[in-house]
Amino acid sequence: MSEMVYETDMPDLALIKRGKVRDLYDLGDALLMVATDRISAFDVIMPTPIPEKGRILTQISLFWFDTMKDLVDNHLIASDVDQFPAACRPYAEQLRYRSMLVRKAEPLPVECVVRGYISGSGWKSYRESGQVCGIELPAGLRESDRLPEPLFTPSTKEELGAHDINIDFDETVRRIGKKRAEQVRDLSLAIYTKAREVAASRGIIIADTKFEFGIDQERLILIDEVLTPDSSRFWPKETYRPGGPQKSFDKQYLRDYLLSLDWNKTPPGPELPEPVVESTRSKYIEAFTQLTGRSFDL
Repeated sequence: MSEMVYETDMPDLALIKRGKVRDLYDLGDALLMVATDRISAFDVIMPTPIPEKGRILTQISLFWFDTMKDLVDNHLIASDVDQFPAACRPYAEQLRYRSMLVRKAEPLPVECVVRGYISGSGWKSYRESGQVCGIELPAGLRESDRLPEPLFTPSTKEELGAHDINIDFDETVRRIGKKRAEQVRDLSLAIYTKAREVAASRGIIIADTKFEFGIDQERLILIDEVLTPDSSRFWPKETYRPGGPQKSFDKQYLRDYLLSLDWNKTPPGPELPEPVVESTRSKYIEAFTQLTGRSFDL
């Protein structure tokens, strides 16, 4: 097992920010994005890392960037540490398999969420109003039901520690303009539809996911991570039964554990016991191997 990385330490590089999972460095004409082993739930970063999680997330993102390259350009320049600028070389082992050299892009101020199944906050909203993000849905849906058509249900992108807020399409237009809103809606639905087919052929249901887009020299490109267990709900096809929560390959296992505690979903998060850490790690590895067809030997 590789060394855990809760927080990167690269004093010769210019750290821009630490997000929930990723540390971002400015290399001048490009960015260095490093996926750590941190894990968050309910927008709170847990104090206990998940071993190798950053490597798994990066490799899954790389798989999907390659799969989607005919649909949309992305920010990836290189993922092989040996191709990174010389300033990164002293940190090669810290960076290997968990980092990407990426283009600088101006992120859009919305999260592009697509739902193919009714679950999570979408299920909560549907029970209260029969709608999700202003979209009227058929009566009588059960929790985890497949929706008649995938839905584009965007949200705000809040600062670290704050909860993103679901918004409707009109609010998306107000924030980024009609043409850009229609573009990201159509692209998000196209990416999700293709990903759902690919994953289904490998025994995984992608119930929902979120994408981030940025502007690079006036081009819209896919940025950050894509279709990972951190940004998506992955369910095993063989155990799928609508009418309640599903078994999953994502961090729903961690959320369920946290909900069993007397914890108010505000920082600091609780330390995670070893069985929860190991089970979460195993689920991420299972998602990687089932999706990519590769053994996890990074």
